[in-house]
Amino acid sequence: MASNPQTLTLAQQGAKLGRWMTLPTQLLLVFIFAFPGLMIIYVSLSWWGPLEGVPWYYAYESLNWFENYIYLFEDERLWGSIWRTLLIMLVVVPVEFFLGLGLAILFVDNFTGKRVFYSILLMPMMIVPAVAGYMFYILFQSNGPVNQLLSLITGFEIDILWLSETDNAFVAIMIADIWQWTPLMFLILLAGLLGVPEDQLKAATLLGANWGQKFLRIALPKMRIVMIIALVIRAVEAFKLFDVMYVMTKGGPGVATETISVYVYKVTFMELEWSYVSAIGFAILMFLTALGAIGIIILSNAQKKRLANVVD
Repeated sequence: MASNPQTLTLAQQGAKLGRWMTLPTQLLLVFIFAFPGLMIIYVSLSWWGPLEGVPWYYAYESLNWFENYIYLFEDERLWGSIWRTLLIMLVVVPVEFFLGLGLAILFVDNFTGKRVFYSILLMPMMIVPAVAGYMFYILFQSNGPVNQLLSLITGFEIDILWLSETDNAFVAIMIADIWQWTPLMFLILLAGLLGVPEDQLKAATLLGANWGQKFLRIALPKMRIVMIIALVIRAVEAFKLFDVMYVMTKGGPGVATETISVYVYKVTFMELEWSYVSAIGFAILMFLTALGAIGIIILSNAQKKRLANVVD
């Protein structure tokens, strides 16, 4: 019994040391997240802007409380940009997922030149998004390589206005995003496939299971968590699409391809409505946080189910 106070004292000392060791990181997090976050909320409750001629901390002089947030529901241009962003996300993420999964299946087995093809396949992901956007901007010009290739294949003169017509511009942007980020899906899903226990696959083979049965009944269930992670990461990133979109179309023609990120950029640096932008930014943060929380809940449930199956 005499050793308990000593043990407790050592534990308290360890906890105190831990708090001091983590203090710099905690202060850094407060600086890069908590302070800017509180500042955004504060500014969003006012009419303050850079043209007011006063620092942001005087925003209380023009408080409007929740009028910026009320206007969010009335801003048709904002909701149009959100709809276009969701449309792109709902198209490119599944396409990237299935393409990445197909490529991952191909790369599980060894074949001649695998390392070379692996390096080539990952190159698009390494390119700066703005540079990728410029590449596809050149490719999809009316007299660019894409139209020339189509003319060569069909034997007719093809003059599609890829970036000047709404539907065509969406297609071009989606192709650019799929080209650049399918390798990320491939990389994550390949890691999941390689993590499937080899002994289970061999046992299924000995029992007479074919490739499809092994993939559907063993590999896919084991990859559930990895697939959820891949989908959540790409969904969040696709929602923030900016570089490629801005370089290729700048949200045009007009605002026909304007995503939420492009809209926020224009309102921030062209219209200088910083208090309204703060309200938009905070609302987007809440949405993405909720999306991430849903992904974490699904991931947690999948993990619990997997552990339960292991125990059984």
